[in-house]
Amino acid sequence: MGESFGIYTIGNDKDAMKSITSANIACGFHAGDPSVARRTVRLARDAGVAVGAHPGFPDLMGFGRREIRATVAEVEDLVLYQVSALAGIALAEGIRLQHVKAHGALYNMAVKNLALAEAISRAVASLDPSLILFGPPGSALLSAGESAGLPVAAETFADRAYEADGTLTPRSRPGATLHDPEQILERVLHMLREQSITAVDGSVLELSTQTICIHGDTAGASEISSRLRTGLETSGIKVCSLSSDRLK
Repeated sequence: MGESFGIYTIGNDKDAMKSITSANIACGFHAGDPSVARRTVRLARDAGVAVGAHPGFPDLMGFGRREIRATVAEVEDLVLYQVSALAGIALAEGIRLQHVKAHGALYNMAVKNLALAEAISRAVASLDPSLILFGPPGSALLSAGESAGLPVAAETFADRAYEADGTLTPRSRPGATLHDPEQILERVLHMLREQSITAVDGSVLELSTQTICIHGDTAGASEISSRLRTGLETSGIKVCSLSSDRLK
């Protein structure tokens, strides 16, 4: 969320806020700007949606989805800088951050690169050790977060296809992003009930799920989130924001 910039609008944050329980808000490096960030924090607050920081590489042109050869120290600093900025905006609007989720290439790189995962975790823990760190099940992000003393949440993706090794299918490939709300709902229900998902090659991946991501820039994201929320609750699944207590 909050990935618009100046006069350019990305996503439909206002409508999406009606269906979600937690928002990953851009911090200005991969997308967003100070005014958009503050406006998005206010939208979340007024909708009762928990707020999280979504730090990424400083790459507006590539929307933070291109790998950058940053040092471990640079990654720690850029994450601390971005999370601190959004934490300050949140406090100014009368709320506190709930979580941190790295964005795009930074997230994908830290999934397997323990040194980067540790840098992200150190940055978050140094600012506020109560912040929940999001990451894929079994990833270096979650193990590094736990080692840093952070509460962690296993995250899966509603609108993205998976490879056999548990990574997301590259966006350059056909079918990498899903758009059909009914297909996505069926997939997420299976994910929650069976704690598994079928990869693009037909193999079955076991995974735990504590938070489910929908990308705000996916076409029809607000419709997807609305259908998913309704479908989950109709199926008897409670949808709520995360807290450290719920993750123990």
